Amino acid sequence: MGTLRSAAPVRPTRRRLAAGLALGVAATLAVATPSTAAPQDHGHPGRGGRPPVGHQLPKVAVMTGSGGAVSSVDPVASQVGIDVLRAGGNATDAAVATAAALGVTEPYSTGIGGGGFFVHYDARKHRVQTIDGREAAPATYDENQFRNADGTAKDFDTVVNSGQPVGVPGTPATWERAVDRWGSRRLSTLLAPAERIARDGFVVDATFHQQTLDNAERFSTFPETARVFLPGGTAPATGSVFRNPDLARALRLLRTEGVDALYRGRLGRDLVAQVRNPTTTPGTSVAAGEMTTRDLARYRVLDKDPVHSRYRGKDIYGMPVPSSGGTGVGEILNLVEAYDRRTGTKTSDVDAVQYLHRFSEASATAFADRNRYLGDVRGVPVRELVSQGFADERSCLFSATAAMPRPLPFGSPDGDYADCGTATASGVLPHDGTSTTHLSVVDRWGNAVAYTSTIEQTGGSAITVPGWGFILNNELTDFDFVPVTPGVPDPNLPGPSKRPRSSMSPTIVLDDGRLDLVAGSPGGASIITTTAQILLGHFERGLSVGDALAAPRLSSRNGTSEQAEPAIADGPTGAGLRALGHTITSTPEIGAATAIDVGRHGLLTAAAEPTRRGGGSAMVVWPRR
Repeated sequence: MGTLRSAAPVRPTRRRLAAGLALGVAATLAVATPSTAAPQDHGHPGRGGRPPVGHQLPKVAVMTGSGGAVSSVDPVASQVGIDVLRAGGNATDAAVATAAALGVTEPYSTGIGGGGFFVHYDARKHRVQTIDGREAAPATYDENQFRNADGTAKDFDTVVNSGQPVGVPGTPATWERAVDRWGSRRLSTLLAPAERIARDGFVVDATFHQQTLDNAERFSTFPETARVFLPGGTAPATGSVFRNPDLARALRLLRTEGVDALYRGRLGRDLVAQVRNPTTTPGTSVAAGEMTTRDLARYRVLDKDPVHSRYRGKDIYGMPVPSSGGTGVGEILNLVEAYDRRTGTKTSDVDAVQYLHRFSEASATAFADRNRYLGDVRGVPVRELVSQGFADERSCLFSATAAMPRPLPFGSPDGDYADCGTATASGVLPHDGTSTTHLSVVDRWGNAVAYTSTIEQTGGSAITVPGWGFILNNELTDFDFVPVTPGVPDPNLPGPSKRPRSSMSPTIVLDDGRLDLVAGSPGGASIITTTAQILLGHFERGLSVGDALAAPRLSSRNGTSEQAEPAIADGPTGAGLRALGHTITSTPEIGAATAIDVGRHGLLTAAAEPTRRGGGSAMVVWPRR
């Protein structure tokens, strides 16, 4: 996260915001509230230097205005994006610069060692396009990679903390490709603010401290990770300054030598050496990975057409395979529409219990189909999965008075739909990661980016590349270790150079060709449910974009139970859902979303979380007074 949260956030003025990073040229970030005390440099004792970047920026959950907007989980990163927009950069420029900054302030969720999905809207062409920057398996991996000799799945936690789950990173290549396609600035310029933040430091907030503390035991297994992220042998204290000069060095290398420094150069060689022979504390060892420098050199990001679905007359665009986000969100929305017709009552008119009942049933149904059909394989029936005909057929299982028994069966997206089609029992996924980060950007011309990036679970594989200051992903644990449903083909088993299925759901909504909404979230498999719930809250329940993000969440993923935040699980709504047969478990929070709503007259409302994951940071170039 990276910065202290102000006790009383205020809206930054135009003059104050104008003193921002400006692509790393300005000496200091904007000052929005007076600092009560200088932060203490406990992050790396003895490493003095310039003041930490952005230590007085507040976190503002909702901001309305014009000139462009950025929303992310961190105010330092959001300010970087705003400065790019103010300096004349476009949405892609701002998104890349913001993402690079998040790799510094949110290093346990994203960064050079990970991957992600980039969705872009071109306002002039009224066209949405995507970049698949998902991590890839080594060429030697096969479907038995994560199985024991007897065919059973290897222990998940043991695999995570090793070289085995590290996929070829896609993030630097995504940045380069996005800037080449749609950017107006040089990549080296856009990475400069992130380099400066890594060098000069940022102020540790409670979330960064707690995430470090939660990972301290496994970080301590790897001396380099402990050296960088546990300075002095402990988690950096809230309010202290955290500097990462090694990461600044890595970013400097990418700026001066380009991303080939990773894919064909010394940075990549050091990365591969660590994956193949992880350095651990004396007396401990972990499994080695099989990545080679050839795997790095062969990696390519992929330009892809988005998944397109329709909802209430709006066009919903999301990521295609290997993401299941575009199909998952689309099918949920289609099912909600089908329930309206089946019951004769609009979802906008039902009470909270019935609304969440419909949402839960739609989510569980979509996940049954996702787990059966989605993966990095040929022949995925994407168009049918997001067709209204398939949703209408699947809706035959729905009852307004009782929850469907879990796990739900998967359907047959074959294009031949009757009132109630055939269905087959499905299995349940054993693991869900919850890390990742999402940013949303709109520029003054109406171009937009929804960009979700990740290193998989919080802290990734826990392996840091020596001398370079960034953590490697554990993305390949997103593969199914063994088939989810015995006797049924599983499209998400490991394979050579294959990309694991993802739930990341960067989403762009158009209304009659006009940009309407940009949204997305972290949260593992709950990303799909979070993103869909934001869209339903905004478009179906009439909530403002800020209220849609703040609303309590439920996540039903076709497991034996459903997660819900305390406001739902522990109150009358939860009781009403249980009376319908839902098995609800309480969880502190689900997701950490961002979104930008585009008004009819170009008024932008940027929204971020008010409290989840310590709260997010929504900014616009010219705030409305």
